[in-house]
Amino acid sequence: MDHKMTLWSIYEPKEKVMKVCFDVDGTLIHLAGHYSDTPRYDVIQLFKLFQSFGCEMYVWSGGGIYYAKRWAEKLGLDCTVVAKGSFTPDIAVDDEAVSLGKVNMQV
Repeated sequence: MDHKMTLWSIYEPKEKVMKVCFDVDGTLIHLAGHYSDTPRYDVIQLFKLFQSFGCEMYVWSGGGIYYAKRWAEKLGLDCTVVAKGSFTPDIAVDDEAVSLGKVNMQV
């Protein structure tokens, strides 16, 4: 029997399409030091992995919708930009320990 691990085997949402939301500051971009305001390519690869699984992708930021939209465009991310905390995604990805999603990932 083939036991492939899939996103669905880890967490099965009530809806068919999993909603994944990434924060901007500290998560998709570095915030401080020599690398300030530079992309975190490892996290962007994680974003693209979720996207390749067919997830609905969202980006938000405590800096507001326009700030998040500007960074999503700069990073070339195909996503929907929403206000931080405006809904509960299936997975919330952040650089800090948060409780914004049904499942929360700290990167």
